[in-house]
Amino acid sequence: MQTQQKTLDEVLDLAAVQFKVPRQSLSPDDDFFKKLGIDSLQALSLLTRLEQHFNIELPDYEMQGVSDFRTLAERIQTRL
Repeated sequence: MQTQQKTLDEVLDLAAVQFKVPRQSLSPDDDFFKKLGIDSLQALSLLTRLEQHFNIELPDYEMQGVSDFRTLAERIQTRL
């Protein structure tokens, strides 16, 4: 079973690659909309990539109000 820290690290790594930012510039409690300067369509693209990476499905109702990497990783962790 994957640890929550490993899940969080993978979420941050994937976000850094997708949005071409240095991984070390991202922290778990960052609001990804503000930190990455993305809109909801770009966030959806990230979610799709995360779903494929972790081989899970994240229902929309679980993602409402989620805007930081730590909470996102927690939601993913519950599906693993």
